Amino acid sequence: MESNPYQAPGANVAETVEEQLAGRGERLVAAIIDTIILLAILLPMMFATGYFEQAARGEVGIGKMISYGLAGFLVFLIVQGWPLNQSAQTWGKKVLGIRIALLDGTQPTFGTLILKRYLPVQVASAIPVLGTVLGLINVLLIFRGDRRCGHDLIAGTQVLKN
Repeated sequence: MESNPYQAPGANVAETVEEQLAGRGERLVAAIIDTIILLAILLPMMFATGYFEQAARGEVGIGKMISYGLAGFLVFLIVQGWPLNQSAQTWGKKVLGIRIALLDGTQPTFGTLILKRYLPVQVASAIPVLGTVLGLINVLLIFRGDRRCGHDLIAGTQVLKN
């Protein structure tokens, strides 16, 4: 058989990252674990400070809502900060054996994780009505081929299996 000297050489270009991406179910279970951990801390704090009684009476103004939002983010940083800084994993991701990575597979800095991945979503979720819509869009984006949520797109991250 005669070969064509102008033909491009063949190469195996199989997608290797696809095999490493964390599954949607794994990410969901990790998020549920993280939520349970945070609620176990935040709900007693909210009961102790009378938040629910004030909310039932309609006495929670914007200032109080902002202060509770900031307190919640601070609790998140205290609880999840160490594993995020050490291995780009929350406690839920550690349990499931998945981690946050930049698109090249390297570990993002703690600043990137907090300022680009978590803070924008936290701020957006505080906007009445629009925050709920944005939160829904954020998580529904996981059904794209690259399995990246909105917060992953903002931060330039993906979630991989260890």
